[in-house]
Amino acid sequence: MLPKKLDRRQLERLMRQMGVKTTELEGVEEVRVRLRGEEIVISAPTVLLTEMGGQRTYQISGEERRERIVPEEDVRLVMEQTGASEQEAREELKRTGGNLAEAILRLKK
Repeated sequence: MLPKKLDRRQLERLMRQMGVKTTELEGVEEVRVRLRGEEIVISAPTVLLTEMGGQRTYQISGEERRERIVPEEDVRLVMEQTGASEQEAREELKRTGGNLAEAILRLKK
């Protein structure tokens, strides 16, 4: 049975005895999680790596934002139709929510 209150050192010792090792990853600037159609971007994250029983688990916390993934073929089509750079085409597609026709019309103006 565990005591009602554990200080940090007691908890670390207990976890080591159970074969659990936790370390914080240093120097992590950004974490991206790709979903279908969008990415979750976590800026300035804190990332903890927990190792137990041959398994690695990552715990990530930080500021989250979602970004729409723009298909490369859409970017190329907008570039061909408007003469825009890749960056301009990609940004306009993001602004228009992926609407090809609207992005092309805006860049042709």
